[in-house]
Amino acid sequence: MDFYNYIRDIQDFPSDGITFKDITPLLKDKDALKAATEEMLRLIGEVEVDKVVGMESRGFFFAPLLASKLNAGFVPVRKPGKLPFQRVSKTYALEYGHDTLEIHADSISKGEYVLIHDDVLATGGTAKATCDLVEALGGVVVQCNFLLELKFLEGSKKLNGYSIKSLLQY
Repeated sequence: MDFYNYIRDIQDFPSDGITFKDITPLLKDKDALKAATEEMLRLIGEVEVDKVVGMESRGFFFAPLLASKLNAGFVPVRKPGKLPFQRVSKTYALEYGHDTLEIHADSISKGEYVLIHDDVLATGGTAKATCDLVEALGGVVVQCNFLLELKFLEGSKKLNGYSIKSLLQY
């Protein structure tokens, strides 16, 4: 299946000069959704996974599906103030300013093998902050897995040392 046919470009979103990669055509097509999930599982291979961590908000689309197929737990990473229990936070630099992510303090146990999943690898800041959160809790990041990677933004440089897999590359 040619998954590129299910990704549409939206010009000037969310701001002028940005071409947004819209994955909703893929999500709404049951065959494409199923096939993309299976292909992302293939990218994971035989790696042992105890937890799949998905980042707010579009990482929540595939991360629970992958967790279910891998017989693993799902852990959400969210923006501040969205998780109700004790949290661990990580603030990281953006091109203009900073952002913060949070994870429940009890979501990952020391030594658990963790797959990080998000829809897009762009500049790598969100993925790196998530890796840092997982490692702060004692988890071992076994792979960073993405539906698509915007290679021209060089986000993989921030994830140097981690296994990175993406289904589509732009």
